[in-house]
Amino acid sequence: MGRAFGFIGTIATLAIGMYIYSLQVKTLSPSTGGGNSEEVATIAGVKNDLIGIANAERGYLASQGKYASLDELISGNYITIKSVRPPYVYDVQTSDSSFRVTATRTTKGAPAQLWITDSMQVEASD
Repeated sequence: MGRAFGFIGTIATLAIGMYIYSLQVKTLSPSTGGGNSEEVATIAGVKNDLIGIANAERGYLASQGKYASLDELISGNYITIKSVRPPYVYDVQTSDSSFRVTATRTTKGAPAQLWITDSMQVEASD
């Protein structure tokens, strides 16, 4: 009899956990009707790339005393990210005291641009 209650308790715990998980997944999904799972994955990948490039800029600044172009980051093995994740193309603008990494969409769709600066916040245009 004790085993039966233990089994029922385990099943109930799993059911509650799955319900909470399903609620969290729904809140993470985009609320826009036009976004499909491939678009969501691409945009998530672009955001991760932007953060990776920004972290590489910080590392380059610490070791070289200045910010670097995208080509310098790639050739110096600070990043393994390519300069493109279709349909986005990456570009880096630097000054003595800041940088901006921009991902620009080459096809129709939104967001047209995503970017990150030395503030380490990813932002997007419409």
